[in-house]
Amino acid sequence: MREAVGVAAYLAGDFAEAAREIRAYARMSGDQSYRAVLADCERALGRPENALRLVAEALEAQPDEAELVELQLVEAGARQDLGELPAAALILEAALGGRPTPAGLGQPDLGQLRLATAYADLLAARGEEELAMEWYGAIAAADPDDLTGVSDHFLDDEEEDEDDELEAELDGAVLDDDDDAEGDDLPGADADGSSVDEPAVAPAVLAAVADAVAADDDHDDAHEDDDEDDVDEDALDDVADDDIEAEVAELLGEVPPPPVERDHSRLFQQATEQQPPTN
Repeated sequence: MREAVGVAAYLAGDFAEAAREIRAYARMSGDQSYRAVLADCERALGRPENALRLVAEALEAQPDEAELVELQLVEAGARQDLGELPAAALILEAALGGRPTPAGLGQPDLGQLRLATAYADLLAARGEEELAMEWYGAIAAADPDDLTGVSDHFLDDEEEDEDDELEAELDGAVLDDDDDAEGDDLPGADADGSSVDEPAVAPAVLAAVADAVAADDDHDDAHEDDDEDDVDEDALDDVADDDIEAEVAELLGEVPPPPVERDHSRLFQQATEQQPPTN
């Protein structure tokens, strides 16, 4: 149960609760597979030094390849938090094989794609926008299913282009309105200066129309109130009873808890959508 609570808190962005529950789970079960998650929580809580310490301890234990990728991502992010951009770059470059290039990315696995995405993000943070876009393009070509979410970087450019086009259209519309207004300075005058007769409506007719509209609105409001009163109260009672029974069953252990996501790479990806510190 503590494992499930910790994972749920991590995905929800409650990193203090996540760290507390996952540490308790690790003590009780001996499962140390959440070391990267704990380090990520420390980073999110503004303690990058603690995150680096946890990463170093985990690396000494020779983690498997999947956990190694997550640890490298957290380590690079913590270095970036400390303003150590060159050190962060060295970590990611080493993880990508040393002196990586967009052309040499090839068709890597998802872990390498995520490392490459983090490297491209770091390049962008250092002001190397052109090189970062080359990396994003190579990642997109190797990730047709967009598992890394790299397409978001191209959506930003498309939105900027659309904003520019809309602004140009609005500017053109303003100019057209100004041209039309030159011939409309005189009330009741057409573009050629000739007089335009406007139909006159008797005040009595206007008053009658207004009364009719008001009466129609009152009629519609009365019908809406009747419809609301016709709601089936028995159906609402049934829904409430079902919810209460389900909660009681879960508390008594009659309903199994939801499964815990044990694929930690997938866990990190799900958390990325919640904007965790590994971004």
